[in-house]
Amino acid sequence: MSRIGKLPVQFASDISVSANGNVITFAKGKNSVDLDTKGNVAFAIEGNVLTFSTLSDARTHRAFWGTYRALAQNIVTGLATGYTKTLEINGVGYRAAVNGNILNLQLGFSHDINYELPVGAEASVEKNVITLKSHDKQLLGQVAAKVRGFRPPEPYKGKGVKYSEEVIMRKAGKTSKK
Repeated sequence: MSRIGKLPVQFASDISVSANGNVITFAKGKNSVDLDTKGNVAFAIEGNVLTFSTLSDARTHRAFWGTYRALAQNIVTGLATGYTKTLEINGVGYRAAVNGNILNLQLGFSHDINYELPVGAEASVEKNVITLKSHDKQLLGQVAAKVRGFRPPEPYKGKGVKYSEEVIMRKAGKTSKK
């Protein structure tokens, strides 16, 4: 039995939740997110509480029960407080700047990298730290992984783009014979 699926999803009164068939719509202000359950779970909206239940005792239905509850909780948390990720840039001459919704990165290549941020994601830069913000947890993770992928940190000097909480395992460099 799912321990996560049993828990109700509570949301504030400023977040409106509505259902249309198998699609649950969460809205707050100008942000709106849809969660399509594809008929894999049953759900009920009562006041400011959303509860999920299984359709049967089949293994897949029990798995979807916890999954959709977790996705709904992530959406509610994102709309209420939002999510942030921080990336650090390490390296001589490595820089970042934000112009509107374009993140300009100088990462030691012969050309600048201009990455257009998707709708729903914001970026800000202070010195060598990029702060990404979004109400969508999945979108934020995807954008952060894409930016890190332009120049992943290398193990010898640690140069590149890394998550602020990431620890780079360093390798010893070349040693000469004596």
